[in-house]
Amino acid sequence: MSEVQDHYSNFLARHYTWMFGTPFAAKVAEQKTILEDAIQPKAASFDLGLAIDLGSGSGFQTFALSEIGYFPVIAIDSSDALLKELQAHQGSRPVQTICGDLSKLSAFVSPATAQVIVCMGDTITHLGSEDAVEELLRSVADTLIPGGKFVISYRDLSAEVTGLDRFIPVYADEDKVMTCFLEFDRPDTVLVHDLLYNREGQQWRLEKSSYRKLRLPVDWLEDAMVRVGFKVHRGQAGRLLRLVGHKPHAR
Repeated sequence: MSEVQDHYSNFLARHYTWMFGTPFAAKVAEQKTILEDAIQPKAASFDLGLAIDLGSGSGFQTFALSEIGYFPVIAIDSSDALLKELQAHQGSRPVQTICGDLSKLSAFVSPATAQVIVCMGDTITHLGSEDAVEELLRSVADTLIPGGKFVISYRDLSAEVTGLDRFIPVYADEDKVMTCFLEFDRPDTVLVHDLLYNREGQQWRLEKSSYRKLRLPVDWLEDAMVRVGFKVHRGQAGRLLRLVGHKPHAR
């Protein structure tokens, strides 16, 4: 099990949906707005074709894609717990789940079949190296039809922050308080420490875990997307950077 998988399995999956501080349906609606702006589907329809959500988590983007009109939507994540949570919210939506490594995309989906692929919420930084990122980009390009789109949202952590700026409040309510601490100990990765205080009666119990994220400069990521054949546009997805790659039609 990778460091990221271990972190989610033993710690973060239990708190993942809670830490956004938003009702599930409201988060789906937010992501639908973000994705409609990024993808700009040509017409309202309930059969826009196959969409794939890489690192789907509990399904915010998966269900947003379904509500936009993509059919079916494949949700791929390495966390069985988060996929079970997704399935609990699924209802009659035409969604398929795959518990597996998103970097093995080509093993799950045939080439030139997907209209849209998304990789949102910092998932791209969970890969092990820049080489692994570029390999995934090639696989995504191969999986998309000509004219298909790839949407990424993430945090560019390439610039080191210091002192108290390394402490980031995540979310808190009367029973839980979550804080993140960033340790810039390597030039290519940042060590992320998640600290969560959980109320148990009159006492507070500390849960803690850590994992590494890639420090991906946005200029490098855009150049890598161009190298594998995408035309790229930058934007924002809430507080995250957004890159939209368009696979050109063959000439």
